Amino acid sequence: MKITLPLFAVLFVVSVFTACDDKDKTPLDIPSAYDGTAFETNAATQIGVLSRFTSLVNEAKKGRATGQTVSLDSLNYWYTAGNPTLQSLTSVYYSGKTPEWTAQLALASGNTYTPGVPTGNGGAYSGYLFDANGLELEQLLDKGHYGALLFHHFNELTSGTITEATVDQMLAIFGANPTFPNSYQANLHAQPDKLIANYAARRDKNDGKGFYTNIRDQFIKLQAAVKAGPDYNEERDEAIAEIRLLWEKANAATIINYLYAVISKLSATNPTDADIASALHSYGETVGFTHGFRTLENKKITDTEIDELLTLLNTPANGTPTSYKFATDPVNELPKLTQVISRLKSIYGFSDQEMEDFKKNWVSEQNR
Repeated sequence: MKITLPLFAVLFVVSVFTACDDKDKTPLDIPSAYDGTAFETNAATQIGVLSRFTSLVNEAKKGRATGQTVSLDSLNYWYTAGNPTLQSLTSVYYSGKTPEWTAQLALASGNTYTPGVPTGNGGAYSGYLFDANGLELEQLLDKGHYGALLFHHFNELTSGTITEATVDQMLAIFGANPTFPNSYQANLHAQPDKLIANYAARRDKNDGKGFYTNIRDQFIKLQAAVKAGPDYNEERDEAIAEIRLLWEKANAATIINYLYAVISKLSATNPTDADIASALHSYGETVGFTHGFRTLENKKITDTEIDELLTLLNTPANGTPTSYKFATDPVNELPKLTQVISRLKSIYGFSDQEMEDFKKNWVSEQNR
């Protein structure tokens, strides 16, 4: 005889078994340290990508010296060399913008520049290379790719099957390594942090609560969850989400740090050429850090908010920059940077104490 249970009875049985399964699940065992046994092997591709990225940035930096030209062919080579190429791992939006910036950077190199209404192609000014609009294009290639290349590739790695090797690759593209030194100082550490990991360390007071420390803990949790198997996919996904958010917050905190410095230098009485160039350099970094997150997925900030920030930074996403105005008309222009700081505080929910802490480079302060 066939017995048919009412729907509510079926749901009751299923819920009982599900509850039992959840109750019987052993809590994830999270070790105290990251297992780096196979890191170099597993992350070899990402380590190669970062090496080529460093070569791209170093080529762009040559233009900082007065009279020194930058080879467009060399910039293009490093962006398209290797397998995978930097270009192929960069967001479609940003990789579409990069050829224009590399061409302008090469054109500006070898010349000299004075902040003012745009004339010519730009040039070197007190140790940095600017285009005719006063924007340091090197930073669009460098800091912009921290989001458009590194964060974007991290997202790509999370979209497929996640193995122990994948976790090592994620760690490498973040710019850290299994020793987690929480420092960029090569004279103190055999394997210092690089790229965005470097900046997460700068924003970390080393009190166990900072961005870098929490990212380290989430990587350890992520590795443990993947090792433990499918039953711990929830813990795995929690760790990935936390790493993304902490990465993004460290990025935003660094923008705030640099904007404080820009405002301080350009609001001073009679700043020197070196002060102005340094301020425009720091400002250029904020533009790169901001612009690189445009169109990326799995981020907290929206593209609408990014566009608002870029407009306040005098670098509209699809318009002509007027970066020089921060140097030539600071009284009227610097309040825009204060607005950027306030908007970032609101978007990420930073506390007043955090905002104060962001003014410092804690690696330098603590000499760690």
